[in-house]
Amino acid sequence: MSTASITSDEVLSILNDLLENSRDGEYGFRACADEVEDARIKQVFANRSAQCAAAAAELATLIRSLGGEADKGGSVSGALHRGWVHVKGTLGADSALSMLEECERGEDSAVARYRKALKNDLPAEVLAVVQRQADGAQRNHDQIRDLRDQYKTRKG
Repeated sequence: MSTASITSDEVLSILNDLLENSRDGEYGFRACADEVEDARIKQVFANRSAQCAAAAAELATLIRSLGGEADKGGSVSGALHRGWVHVKGTLGADSALSMLEECERGEDSAVARYRKALKNDLPAEVLAVVQRQADGAQRNHDQIRDLRDQYKTRKG
């Protein structure tokens, strides 16, 4: 924790990083939902994509309310992730497990980005949003991990 408040530009930079993260999640989960054949997992991925989209919209609104401009797209690593998901989706029967594993890695990254953001001395209204979204990212991660473990057990 810093002893001095961070600048508004730093707050906006942190929020734009989380916005990029949310968009990566939205696009990544949507790509998985499009590729996976297991109906239950398809629904989980679609729900996660929608939740990430809602988080992104909330962050974009917060950024604008603080006088900033919301970045437009996701990250290069997010685009690579989506490409990887597409390739994995064409590889056959274990593609659902592969996608669950990749989504868990993506959620690991999301949780880490939220934790990093929370180490800053954020204004109270920003902190409330970031903490709530961080909790949601952790729940997403845990659900994907548990699904992956169930899938491994079912297939094994």
